[in-house]
Formats: sequence, C-alpha cells, structure tokens
Amino acid sequence: MFAAVTLVSSALGSTEVNAQDVPGIEICTVEKTWERRTSCLQSNVDFLHKTITKLVTDHQQKLDAANRQIESLKSASATLQKRVDDLLTAQKKIEEDLKKKADVSPAKDAAPAAKEGGK
Repeated sequence: MFAAVTLVSSALGSTEVNAQDVPGIEICTVEKTWERRTSCLQSNVDFLHKTITKLVTDHQQKLDAANRQIESLKSASATLQKRVDDLLTAQKKIEEDLKKKADVSPAKDAAPAAKEGGK
C-alpha cells in the first residue's frame, strides 16, 4: 500500500509545473504586506503602460497606412477626373465639328440647286 501511495505521489509530483511570471493584470489585494502590494501595483502599471504604448504604435501605423492609401486614391481620382474632362472636351469638339460639317453641307447642296434653278 505504501508503495502505491509513493508511486502515485511521485507521478503527481512530476506533473507539477513551476509558476511562470506571465505579464498581465494581477489582483494585488491578496498581498498582505505593503511592499508586495506596491510591487504588484507597479507591475500592473508597467504592464498597462507597455500595452498602451504598443497599441498607440499599432494604431499609428494603421493611421499612416490609411493616410497613404487616401493620398493614393486622391491621386487616382484626380487622374480619372482629368481623363473624364479630356474626353468631354474631345466629345464637344467632335460635336462642334459635326455641326459645322452639317451646316456647311446643306449650304453646298443649296448652292448648286439654286444655280440649276436659275438656268
């Protein structure tokens, strides 16, 4: 029986994991002494400070990327607007040329008809 208890306790003992100091918010009210409580609170402050700094950096990078994308889109929009303006100008010119040709063509047709009618 003693051997079984020893075997079980040694098996359980080998599965113990040493506690690791994982950064995060700790509950400092469980600490009994002021020194340990102060240290715990300072650890929380340091963790929060590092977290805030990391978040500020990440968000600044995202804002910078968004601003670069906005500038790129503005440039593309300006290029497209210029192309549209050029196309509209070309279309108006073609319409004016067609209108001039239409105005000139009936006048040419009318002139020979008038000469023929006069003979």
